[in-house]
Formats: sequence, C-alpha cells, structure tokens
Amino acid sequence: MTAPVFVVEHFNAGGGGRYVLDGPEGRHAVSVKRLRAGEDVILTDGAGTWADCVVLGTEGKDRLIVRMDSVSEEPPEQPRITVVQALPKGDRGELAVETMTEVGVDAIVPWQAARCITQWKGDRGQKSLAKWRATAREAGKQSRRVRFPEVAEAATTKQVAALLARADFAAVLHSDFEYGSEPLATAELPAQGEIVLVVGPEGGVAADELELFRQAGAKAYVLGRSVLRTSTAGTAAAALLLGRTGRWD
Repeated sequence: MTAPVFVVEHFNAGGGGRYVLDGPEGRHAVSVKRLRAGEDVILTDGAGTWADCVVLGTEGKDRLIVRMDSVSEEPPEQPRITVVQALPKGDRGELAVETMTEVGVDAIVPWQAARCITQWKGDRGQKSLAKWRATAREAGKQSRRVRFPEVAEAATTKQVAALLARADFAAVLHSDFEYGSEPLATAELPAQGEIVLVVGPEGGVAADELELFRQAGAKAYVLGRSVLRTSTAGTAAAALLLGRTGRWD
C-alpha cells in the first residue's frame, strides 16, 4: 500500500530535513492514523509539489515529526481533462467530485444549467462551492494524488461555451440521437492540450444550450445504451478518456 498523503502549505524543513506536521493534518496523522516512527508518509501542497518523508516521532496529539528525504515536482498530466458538471440535487454533487477526483480528473467546473433544480445563490452557493473544494482535497489525499483537481467558481452557460471554444477536444454527453450523438469510445482524441467534457443535469441539456455549445465547437457524444445519473456520468466518461489517452497506462 502506498504511503498516506497529508497537505502542507510549504516545504521549509529545519536542520537535517526535519519537518513538523501540525494543525488539523498533524492531528489526523497522530490521533486518527496513529502513525509511528519508521513509517513512510507523503507531504504535498496539492499543486504538484510533494516530498517523501519518514516519521521520526510524535509530540502530543497533533504534531508529527518527520524527516523530509526529497522534494519533487509532478508535471501536469497530458492531455488535461476538465469536466463541466451540472449541479446535481442534494449531496450528489460531492459524490461526483469525489469519484472524478479519484479517477484523475484535472479540473471541475460547476455549471448552473437551465434544467438544474439546485440553485447556487448567495451564501448557499459559496457554502456549496466550499464543500466541493473540500471534497476534492480529501478525495485527492485518499487516492494518493499530489496534484488535486481545481474546482472553479460556478459557470454560466456562456462561460461554459467560451471554455469549450478554447478546448482541443470539446464534448457534451447527450443521449438524444436526434442531435447526431456519436460514441465517446470511438472519438478521435488529442495527445496534448485540453479535453473539456460537459455533463448535463438529470433533465438533460436544453436545446438552446446544446446549440450554443455546438457553435463553440463541441460535439454531442454518448457513453453507451444505459442512461447514467449526472453524478456518475462524468466519472464514467473521464475513466474512458483516461484509458484511451494513455494516462492510465
């Protein structure tokens, strides 16, 4: 099993590479994980910088003392995969973020689609966004990632169209064959650049939204015969793309 991951804000080690992990992360390492001297851990800033460390000991209930053996930089993956996720109901948004993080998505953009029942407005919107970002952080740690996905501010339909227009491959998951949907499994994918995938709400992508996305250069694609929930479709599609682009090799 790979070493557990903990998040830090900096990598300033003291003499001999000694580093003290404290605060909530230190408390989790000492009181929850119950790490002991000699065990391996990984420290990361969640943006690609990480360090292999060995536990030297603990102090109290929230201070883990480690020896930092090396600091490395993980380059961004190619092609970069961004999922535009329509806002699901209840806690299904956090489920979508959690599983997309685990499979390896690079960025997640919340989208207030026309048919979304959930509305992100005012304080509620900020709290929901904070939950998505916290979920991405925790799922990144659990899946042993050192570069966590970026969770953007909620986007309007026009902002999503602009994102699609800049992409090297732009796709909208849409199961209505009236719009000429093609299998995502056979689409020609770029080896570099950015892939942007739009996942609509439970009621589907509205016709005017789909037309705007098509004008921006996106095509409609299907995953298969079954219809997935919006909270699982992005994860399934991302896994397919990750496998086909060689990122899972």
